[in-house]
Amino acid sequence: MAGLYPETIREVQEAISTHAVVVVGMAQNPHVRSVKKALSAAGIAFHYLEYGSYLSEWRRRLAIKMWSGWPTFPQVFVRGVLIGGEDLTKAALSDGTLRARLGEAPTNAVATPA
Repeated sequence: MAGLYPETIREVQEAISTHAVVVVGMAQNPHVRSVKKALSAAGIAFHYLEYGSYLSEWRRRLAIKMWSGWPTFPQVFVRGVLIGGEDLTKAALSDGTLRARLGEAPTNAVATPA
């Protein structure tokens, strides 16, 4: 299936190699909106790729799912690694692992005197 939409897969690959955080999603999906809102609230910049809505571009989304091995949207990539969808992204934001992957200190970190 991914072979049928190489331009879509290439677009996702280029985005994840260019941007630190990439959200791949679809219109009208509340989980995609929730992840974008959570990342924005945390002050984390991201690149967003949107592929249709529930009734359009489903073949392109299927190609992405088969390529990534992740069955749902959103698909969130950090430094080229798929970290998951909404739940796993929010968990990574909460426990600081998303910022750690970005090489940032957690926002609740306390500086220790030298």
